[in-house]
Amino acid sequence: MSEPLSGNIATYSSNDVQFALPKLVLSSGCLLWYTFIWSLSVLGCRAARKRYRLQPRSPLASASRTSAPGVSILRPLKGLDTNLYENLESTFTQEYSNFEIFLCVADEHDQALGVVRDLISKYPNVDAHVIIGMSISWLESGSDTVGVNPKVNNLMCAYKQAKHDILWVLDSNVMVVPGTLARSVDALIGPPNSKPSSRRIGLVHHVPFAWATEYALGSRLEEAFLNTNHAKMYLAINAVAIDSCVVGKSNLYRRSDLERVDGSLKPSSSRPSQEGLPGERGLAAFGRFLAEDNMIAGALWHELGLRHDLSCDVARNAVGSMTLSAYVWRRVRWVRVRKRMVFAATMVEPLTESILLGGLTSLALHHLAGVPHWLFLSIHFTLWLIVDLDVFASLAGYSVPAGSRLSFISAWSMRELLALPIWLLAILGNEVEWRGRRYEVLRNGEVRRVGNSNFTLWEWLTGRTKPQSDYYEPLDIAQD
Repeated sequence: MSEPLSGNIATYSSNDVQFALPKLVLSSGCLLWYTFIWSLSVLGCRAARKRYRLQPRSPLASASRTSAPGVSILRPLKGLDTNLYENLESTFTQEYSNFEIFLCVADEHDQALGVVRDLISKYPNVDAHVIIGMSISWLESGSDTVGVNPKVNNLMCAYKQAKHDILWVLDSNVMVVPGTLARSVDALIGPPNSKPSSRRIGLVHHVPFAWATEYALGSRLEEAFLNTNHAKMYLAINAVAIDSCVVGKSNLYRRSDLERVDGSLKPSSSRPSQEGLPGERGLAAFGRFLAEDNMIAGALWHELGLRHDLSCDVARNAVGSMTLSAYVWRRVRWVRVRKRMVFAATMVEPLTESILLGGLTSLALHHLAGVPHWLFLSIHFTLWLIVDLDVFASLAGYSVPAGSRLSFISAWSMRELLALPIWLLAILGNEVEWRGRRYEVLRNGEVRRVGNSNFTLWEWLTGRTKPQSDYYEPLDIAQD
């Protein structure tokens, strides 16, 4: 009996020695990665505190019309978005003396036109224009368009007619405070005593801040995601500023800069001159992308060597009654787009989320130091939540109200649990649904329209197509 026992002990000891080094390396690597992610989290939290807890009034807010740089505000519209009247009115009431507004719809029967006309009547002294650029028949036939992106097509007429070089493009679901434009122009033009050697700011953007007008489950999840983890990492990446990272809810840039880029992301000095070639530079060049905002920012960064900046304002996103499935498919869509644009970053994304990161680090600490899993995970999730709540307070200007704190934390917990399943679902396909149309995401984030012949996982599971509304631009979807 003693001989087999001795043999088993010897075998076990040999295997233990064989795997000891790989386990040590993996555990140490996990701890280093955990430290790196926490460094980014703390950086994002500090950036939120520093940038958003104080909003000074810009001198441009009281500057005369002749001394304030002119700005053309472009707002693409489609249907009666949640809070549409207040969203659009926030541009009419900017504390700035030299701006014009273009309110753009593709169809003369669009429901948003009633709201637009009411605001123009209410503010007759504001230089506002209604642009009815395209009809649905034009979009379907492909004529008079610059690509498959309906937002870019919708903006082209206003882009050509704008009389100012500085453009401010805001989505229809965005509301901003009156001082946003002045502070954003301050950030774009920079201080008068800036060093000549410093790189010029080519784009000013604003971190999105979701607020739900109707508290459906998806709406709560969207708030918990955008106002905590997303904002935290967004601010951290922009603080490090090693590459472009922009969400296009509210972007300010110069048309003269945009006319010099083509979306190739190759430095302009390394490309042959393409002057005079129609449709290959400027806004029209980005009609082939679904995430045109991100690509414009990337082009300004990589092709012209310009940099980005954030003002101390947020882009307040009004979220309507978003269902759970709408939230899931919205997240799936943008993971699939990012997968084609920044593949490596998208692949490691699950390792930045609290549950998978915490679980792996717990295993590593237990192996290296015998730390109980329950102890580490309790501390890990508590600190993660505290940091996220602090980011929320910085962006909102107030802490989560006591009356809704439990529901917010519940939504936050559910968002964390859903992060990995949503990512896995997104990785399995390349087709997305946006504004009632289906697209296949191609290399570098370009897209092409596809028909409805291929079933998605949603259709296979439910026997019907998934909801087509975006919940940021939910109504008046074009009929094929």
